[in-house]
Amino acid sequence: MIRVPEVRLVGDNVTVGIYPTPEAQRMAQNLGLDLVEISPNAVPPVCKIIDYNKFLYEKKKKEKEMKAKAAHSEVKEIRFTPNTDDHDFDFKSRHAERFLKEGNKVKAYVQFKGRAIMFKERGELILLKFAERLAEIGALEGMPTMEGKRMLVIMAPKSGKKK
Repeated sequence: MIRVPEVRLVGDNVTVGIYPTPEAQRMAQNLGLDLVEISPNAVPPVCKIIDYNKFLYEKKKKEKEMKAKAAHSEVKEIRFTPNTDDHDFDFKSRHAERFLKEGNKVKAYVQFKGRAIMFKERGELILLKFAERLAEIGALEGMPTMEGKRMLVIMAPKSGKKK
């Protein structure tokens, strides 16, 4: 599959240097291995004599490890009502603080039931107070918005590192 006239050959059992492509392929066949193009954009392209299936296996394994190490953040929800008391508010704020420190987003919402929908201002005040309380740890993604019978706000952690 390599269509260039000459390649730079690297590897364990080979002397490093620039070889014509057919000669490099012959060397790989003699060793019972494959000639694999590692860096096609280099001049001349860099090739390595290795077992191609093993190369694919290790590449897949590295990708899987990288994916496992990637930060997985969840959206944790905290629920308030327009009449949430100070003690409950503090308790829920501490939970949200812990969630943000762990690197998760927090979705806080005020649930309105029945005629409580008349107290939208109270709900907005609770959410703004919540955002103010967590301002050091998290950043507000937007102002409080109504979605049906809920007023919600989403906070993201300020530091990307998990503790």
